Amino acid sequence: MTHPRHALELDHVTLALGGRTILRDASFAVEPGEFVGVLGPNGAGKTTLMRALLGLVPAQSGSIRVAGEPVARGNPAIGYMPQVRSALAGRRVRGRDFVATAADGHRWGLPHASAAIAADVDRVLELVGATALAKRPLSELSGGERQRLLLAQCLLGAPKLLLLDEPLISLDPNHQRGVVELVRRVQRELGITVLFSAHELNPLLNALDRVLYLGNGVAALGTVDEVITKPVLSRLYGSPIDVMRVNGRIFVMSGDVEVEKHDHGHEDEHDHDHGHGHDHAHGRGHARSHGGRRTHDV
Repeated sequence: MTHPRHALELDHVTLALGGRTILRDASFAVEPGEFVGVLGPNGAGKTTLMRALLGLVPAQSGSIRVAGEPVARGNPAIGYMPQVRSALAGRRVRGRDFVATAADGHRWGLPHASAAIAADVDRVLELVGATALAKRPLSELSGGERQRLLLAQCLLGAPKLLLLDEPLISLDPNHQRGVVELVRRVQRELGITVLFSAHELNPLLNALDRVLYLGNGVAALGTVDEVITKPVLSRLYGSPIDVMRVNGRIFVMSGDVEVEKHDHGHEDEHDHDHGHGHDHAHGRGHARSHGGRRTHDV
């Protein structure tokens, strides 16, 4: 009996961006139906990895496959949520029309959608609990409500793999929990695979099957207990790292490096974002002093 195809697989892959190596000879596989958190410091390559899976960043060496097939642009098996754009907040376009633009492949203002597209838009709005947002303009919606519509967009066409790039940026803890719970519910209901990148592990702890941690050109994939450890993180950062577990939360302590600064900005990859806007939020003060060391909420 043949084994089911991996949802995605990297085989000795090297990725580079702007002359800098992001991943070096990385090999790992994610299985169908897994919820995987993608973590790492700014510039570790979280966005670059997702763009490589979308066929937008070519591998310098090795091979990347999605559902057993080589990566290609416009793969209908992949739904992609980019990092939240500040431009969305000022849009007067209705929620329903905004979702439909992803299906139509146009920016804004398409006068008519086909019956099939309209039915699919109805389906995804209901799936993410956003039917009540259909007629409301984006400018009147909260950050969490806009995230529901962005999730609805990337569910159009029934993809098998969701790539969610920093969907928790600029959200308060309650909205972060709501987004994670929504994604997990949809993922379980549809049986799809999710890669969910984030600056923080703790909001994802109850949803994750495994975590993919990127750092120093290296990728480590495993359970939280396997990856978020002193030996693994020290190797990824190239510097001594300690891990503490306090009241159900996980913290790391670093000596001479900054770990998970919580500035909720973007990786230095944002220079390659092809003109899209960005939201830049200021840090939320999670770093603490411990005898000359820095403690950070992972």
